[in-house]
Amino acid sequence: VQLQASGGGSVQAGGSLRLSCAASGHTLDNWAIGWFRQAPGKDREGVSCISSGRGDTYYSDSVKARFTISRDNAKNTMYLQMNSLKPEDTAVYYCAVSRQAVAGTGADGYNYWGQGTQVTVSS
Repeated sequence: VQLQASGGGSVQAGGSLRLSCAASGHTLDNWAIGWFRQAPGKDREGVSCISSGRGDTYYSDSVKARFTISRDNAKNTMYLQMNSLKPEDTAVYYCAVSRQAVAGTGADGYNYWGQGTQVTVSS
């Protein structure tokens, strides 16, 4: 399974970005997906995840009500819509896929990772 993340960039505070992550090599239908981020000098943080099937979602408190995770199984692609961006959202963002239907936001629960895309938010 290969994951190709895209959509990062530089925006001013209050702006929006949409990250995409296209998967190849296996369909994502029955697998949980997640987005993580890592800022310089900090540990990797689970931002959001979505289960397969019912599509239950989870968001960290730091992004709740601003970010939206989604998946398009027909396109084998996952998304992270990020609105009202803040400077503290600056990080490298990673998409990840778990072979389980539900995986949570612990990095250990994920089997495949994208290469990361930089998001920079200026004040």
